[in-house]
Amino acid sequence: MRIIYLTDIHGDFERVKNLLSETVAHLYIIAGDLIDIPFYNMETSIRYHELQSYFHGLRMKMDEEDKLLEDFVDDLLESPDITDVIQEKGTRYQQYTIRARRVMQQKYKVLMNIISMKKKSRVFCLPGNYDMDLKYTSLHDHDLHLHWYKIDDLRICGYGGAEVWTPGIPERYIVQYQAGMDAYGRRNRKRNEMYPFFRMVKPHIIVAHQPAYGINDNTSAGGAFGSPLLRTYCDDNPVMLCLTGHAHDSWGVKLHEGTLYLNPSNFGQVTGPTGEVTEGGFFYQIEIDHLNLKSVIFKKFHDGRVFDVADYYPHGGKWVEEIIDRERYEALKDRRNYDMKDVKYSHIPEIQLFKEIRQFFRMYQTPETEERVDKLEEVVDLLEDKLQGEIAMDVMGSVNMGTSHAGSDIDLVLYLRCGTDCTDGHNECDTSLETQAMVRELLGDRFEPHFMDCIDLNHVEKSIEEKNFECEILQRFVAYRSICRPINYRVIAPVEDLLNTDMIFRKEVEGSTQSYIQIFAHTSEHVRSLKKYESRLNDLGIKVPESVKRTIKQYLKED
Repeated sequence: MRIIYLTDIHGDFERVKNLLSETVAHLYIIAGDLIDIPFYNMETSIRYHELQSYFHGLRMKMDEEDKLLEDFVDDLLESPDITDVIQEKGTRYQQYTIRARRVMQQKYKVLMNIISMKKKSRVFCLPGNYDMDLKYTSLHDHDLHLHWYKIDDLRICGYGGAEVWTPGIPERYIVQYQAGMDAYGRRNRKRNEMYPFFRMVKPHIIVAHQPAYGINDNTSAGGAFGSPLLRTYCDDNPVMLCLTGHAHDSWGVKLHEGTLYLNPSNFGQVTGPTGEVTEGGFFYQIEIDHLNLKSVIFKKFHDGRVFDVADYYPHGGKWVEEIIDRERYEALKDRRNYDMKDVKYSHIPEIQLFKEIRQFFRMYQTPETEERVDKLEEVVDLLEDKLQGEIAMDVMGSVNMGTSHAGSDIDLVLYLRCGTDCTDGHNECDTSLETQAMVRELLGDRFEPHFMDCIDLNHVEKSIEEKNFECEILQRFVAYRSICRPINYRVIAPVEDLLNTDMIFRKEVEGSTQSYIQIFAHTSEHVRSLKKYESRLNDLGIKVPESVKRTIKQYLKED
């Protein structure tokens, strides 16, 4: 089973949607904080926060902290002797609170629409300290808070919220955290629901927004703030995985008392109290075989690409860390933005239009597509040892678009390091031909691969270093990277990062590919393919919106 775990979304739903379309997993766990502010603009949020702070201070002054802030304001407005200022502020606070609830509900509905398009996979959501109790939202069927599920041999359960007061979110609607203390640091004597829930379920995997005490729970200012009871339960019971978040700076993989704790840092872009922005995009891909935890890959999603940052795997009773992408790893460690600092390169118009069309089709990705992506990843894993790990692919055609059906073939571009004796033709290079034969053998009779090209990465790197604008292999590399779907991107990523160090050079090379892309876009076969993909959606009862039809016509230059 493959699980993809991401947390601290902070309203970055577009990034979630793109990740779902670019990845394949049996289970996605999207943990809190799901939203960021309960309004659609920051100005309204600031005004609400100012009113909330005013009444929060008044509540403390009147020694009524046991009341929810909204209840306190309601009672205050019923008092006959309040001032006009309090009356005006209280009325506005009530109005803003009603508005906040409606907006939060609408935002959860948007996220629900996004995850509902992932037909083959299961998706669970966990609320954080910015969230409502999801049982009162459109996400109720995906709610992991105080719920448990059995998938294959695994019992998975979750507990959301956090032991903190979150300014700017209505107290009346926020998910209640009853796991030892209340939101103000006082012991909650009413009841503790988290620990008994875990004891009843006996989970193999726990998902909790607030981390366990002493593990992945340090704040940037220092000091542990995690849950003692979560730590106690995991220490005393056979928990395979504990997936947490909340502490963006305290990310990592840690093994303690037989439990592997994972915190991937924030997935959504986050704006700090002084206006600084952290880019996010981090998540874990977890591989489990029955009840055996096989591996964890730390990944980063940025601008439509998935970068492998580090591998973790068991060896000799310990978990070993192997850093794949040193620069992105160190940037996160130092809390520096790595990808946001780069100026995004401007795609040529045909590429941009193609991406918009592809993004629409992938929202309805078929199980047959995901089956082919799964199989190709398996093939690459099996070939890595034979080829010293230097093999990757770009997928074209229906697998790239997400519209494969039972009889669809697979159009592939190979990326290899072929050596000095390699020729330009992928059907003349011995390394390429041998690799093609091995891929065909591993795919078996069920899938028919068509090898469209083979790119020698050594040649591409040399052309980048020499600033060889005219290199045809480099031009093909740039063209494929602009429109295709990668398999084993970690092999391609360092080469593309090298290319992106000089964006002027990349733009110039892209300009050289424009005529190639235009020819590709207007071939009769490509036109028929787009019409075919549209027809397949129609057969499923999905109507292609007029806006998408206009984009397709613009891309094909049809009147």
